[in-house]
Amino acid sequence: MIHQRYVNEYIQAWRTGKIIFNQERIDLVKQLEAEVLVRDDIYFDEDQINKCINYIEKWYFKLELFQKFIIAFIFLKYIERDKLFFKDIVIVIARGNGKNGLISGLADYFISPGHGIEGYNVDVVANSEDQAETSVKEVFNMKEKNKNFMKNFFSWTKTKITGKKTLSEFAFKTSNANTKDGGRPGCIIVDEWHIYEDMKLISTLSSGLGKVKHRRRIFISTNGHVRGGFFDKFIEQCLEVLKGGSKRKNRFVFICKMDDKNEVDNPELWEKANPMFSKPRSPYAEELFDTVMDEYLDLEDDPSGRPELMAKRMNLPQEDSATRIASWDDIMATNKPIPYDKLQHQTCIGAIDFSFIKDFTACGVLFKDGDNYIWDSHQYARRDFVKEANLKPPIEEWEEQGLLTLLDGPAIDIKHMVNYFCEMREKYGLNIIVGDTFRLDIVKTALEAEGFTVLYIRNPRAIYAKLAPRVEMLFAQHKIIFGDNPLMRWNTNNIAVKVKSDGNKDFIKKDEVRRKTDGFIAFVYALWQADNYLEDEVDIDDSLDTLDALNF
Repeated sequence: MIHQRYVNEYIQAWRTGKIIFNQERIDLVKQLEAEVLVRDDIYFDEDQINKCINYIEKWYFKLELFQKFIIAFIFLKYIERDKLFFKDIVIVIARGNGKNGLISGLADYFISPGHGIEGYNVDVVANSEDQAETSVKEVFNMKEKNKNFMKNFFSWTKTKITGKKTLSEFAFKTSNANTKDGGRPGCIIVDEWHIYEDMKLISTLSSGLGKVKHRRRIFISTNGHVRGGFFDKFIEQCLEVLKGGSKRKNRFVFICKMDDKNEVDNPELWEKANPMFSKPRSPYAEELFDTVMDEYLDLEDDPSGRPELMAKRMNLPQEDSATRIASWDDIMATNKPIPYDKLQHQTCIGAIDFSFIKDFTACGVLFKDGDNYIWDSHQYARRDFVKEANLKPPIEEWEEQGLLTLLDGPAIDIKHMVNYFCEMREKYGLNIIVGDTFRLDIVKTALEAEGFTVLYIRNPRAIYAKLAPRVEMLFAQHKIIFGDNPLMRWNTNNIAVKVKSDGNKDFIKKDEVRRKTDGFIAFVYALWQADNYLEDEVDIDDSLDTLDALNF
């Protein structure tokens, strides 16, 4: 087994009870000891580890043991090849852990003579220019304070730092992937990547890696409130790595978070999310701990701040149950296979949300299978609207998966919905289609011409009030099936529940333009009428049975 001073010290500190690990760090130690540290073809480059640590501590700040532990694995290499073992370094940690300070020091070292790789450019990318330039500004300020010495090795502006000997550059990028090519970076640092709903920008920038040796990607972030995007998918992959046996051997995963929401009430456990709080605490950590304590105590007077504290300080997002239709875990539980063979010729009811003919339209058919409701749907959107609205989710990817159709033209033509329902009728027992009165007059004539019965919902708000408790219960009990449909999961997560002054609940959009809800609203329409329809169908069967008995 290979050893390294800071790795040994950090693991030993946990094993002897000096510091407290969350479950993901416990899993990390198990995974490292089972799959990495037992290898005989890799080694810790002690020269680079020490140079990097000394550089950061001399010019920036004293590093904590957990930061030295991470740096050690940044310089884990193969013995026979000049190649890094870990290509991706993933750090998910609570706010206040000096994330930007760490990546500032690392980036500065990577372009320095000590690192010594020519043309080793470092790009830091974030969702906003202010966030992206934070680390570049920090390095700039350090150079300015020590310019008499630093000018011998570096040149710098407020947007770019250049290492003179290696001709390596450190610069920031922002979130417009359409204007970025891959370039020739040696390292990409993705800052606060929980915000991204797809990985288009990261993929674009990553395409330039590999032209310089020791390619790296460093992902560093707190958790956040965006669900269903790149962050969730990437974290799922990371958790698989920590379980062991993953094919992604080149990913180092360091996650710090509370294990349970109830642990927030025990400040002694806060170091699970923020390793700065491990004792003995530095003056910086003591000040930060007091700040978090103040925020925690403020919740007594203002409980609305709890979701933000849980997400940022405890790294454990907690959605506000008073405003959500379902938790993200409950929404993810809809991802169960739709049993198409079983549903052939089975009675179902269709629904359509056709509120605005210039953006999105959703169609679907709803089945009842025991206690479960199965929703098979398809959506249509104008291609120009998707571009103009700058929607964050991977719409084109969803189109490739067959979940929606992007249309050219100034409006969504009714023929697409009519053709969809005709196809569904060929497969299933579909006769009734439900929609609201706002735009249904546009489609009613065309659908009735094809032999469908079209039902109006004259007051959707009344339907929402009636169905909201039932919908919440169905999600909580995992009795809704959408199939593997991230578009429907996105629609559902975009819904908020507002309690009105009369005590009734209403479904509202979290954002009127960018958070589309059409698929969810169509599902609710179908659910309202399908229950009545199925109950009526059972009542008729019962009546026939009674008549048969009487005739007998």
